[in-house]
Amino acid sequence: MTDKEEVTGAGDNPEMVLLGKKSGKASLLDSGEDFEMLDDDIDDNPPPLEDAGGGKKTKTEEPAEDQNTGTLAPLDEWMDMLGNGQLKKKVLQAGNGPDSRPTKGQNVKIHLKTSLADGTLIEEQPELSFTLGDGDVIQALDLTVQLMEMREKALVQANAKYAYGALGSLVPDVPPNAELALEVQLLDATEAPDLELLSPQERIALAGQKRERGNVYYQRADYAFAVNSYGIALQVTESSSKVDISPEEEEELMDVKVKCLNNMAAAQLKLDHYEAALRSCVSVLAHQPDNIKALFRKGKVLALQGEYAEAIKILKRALKLEPSNKTIHAELSKLVKKHSEQKGAEQAMYKKMLGNPASGSSGMQKHQARSSWVVSWKWLFGATAVAIGGVALSVVIAARN
Repeated sequence: MTDKEEVTGAGDNPEMVLLGKKSGKASLLDSGEDFEMLDDDIDDNPPPLEDAGGGKKTKTEEPAEDQNTGTLAPLDEWMDMLGNGQLKKKVLQAGNGPDSRPTKGQNVKIHLKTSLADGTLIEEQPELSFTLGDGDVIQALDLTVQLMEMREKALVQANAKYAYGALGSLVPDVPPNAELALEVQLLDATEAPDLELLSPQERIALAGQKRERGNVYYQRADYAFAVNSYGIALQVTESSSKVDISPEEEEELMDVKVKCLNNMAAAQLKLDHYEAALRSCVSVLAHQPDNIKALFRKGKVLALQGEYAEAIKILKRALKLEPSNKTIHAELSKLVKKHSEQKGAEQAMYKKMLGNPASGSSGMQKHQARSSWVVSWKWLFGATAVAIGGVALSVVIAARN
């Protein structure tokens, strides 16, 4: 484990590799297995998520004749999908009817042309495949394709918020905060494969792809999307199987699962979801009791919850496993100081509650003072009881007379 800023382990996902180099915010360990522990340089305020809703139209839609992806049609021909003017769709070629629309969870194939708003073509992908609703692609595509009919061709105008955001991208080459014009044609939609029937290697590959997508979202500070992708990857690793699996393949699946849980804990910490992050860490440690990253994050969660003594205990265990880790050293030193301050504050509060005898009094004098206070209190309580008893007796006598 090092603090070196290097992004590896991205597999076949060039967006993740190049994003780290472009933004200077790489947060994967150079082992490629997990995020490094010191990642406070990433913005803690990810952009808000929005649902597709039903969308609303400003005019009854008709197939438009304009086929130029760089020239946007008049506003009254667009469907305002979110009602905020930031994601709009215009039909260029009618499809096979509403009943042919794909549903979430299906694997879809589209022909995609990506251009800047001024018409500059960025890339063309004749057969781009992804699982609808899983967050495998930019949000503009995930939301739009759900409302498309089979064989329909549409032009999509997407604000940067629903495309590549403030960071932009190197693959494809998209500038920061760029609005995009997407020409999309829906080619095919099929049911996703049954996880129980996938071979172990297919499950490992699928889980790895979903995890890598989560890593992309994490580096973009889209932590909620990252948690979603890691959750999907975990479902793949945890699904039952009707196919024989070897011990080696089981170990590979478990390795992917642990990586997902560790990275999920990191994203949940960014979202201040402390209980969820703690559960993720506990799940890792149930499989790997000496997992350094899980121990570190568990200690961090406990500290954030004010459980300093338990957090220090966990971090000391992690440091014993990896004595040269500077990040654990720094976190542990910080917690020991906080814990000491907390104990000092508690002691001051107790002194205030018990009173503050004059400075210089001996231990015997303090004891005598406390004893005198106790005796006085007992005497007062006894005298009060006698007085109350006398009054009661007088009342009884008067009643009899």
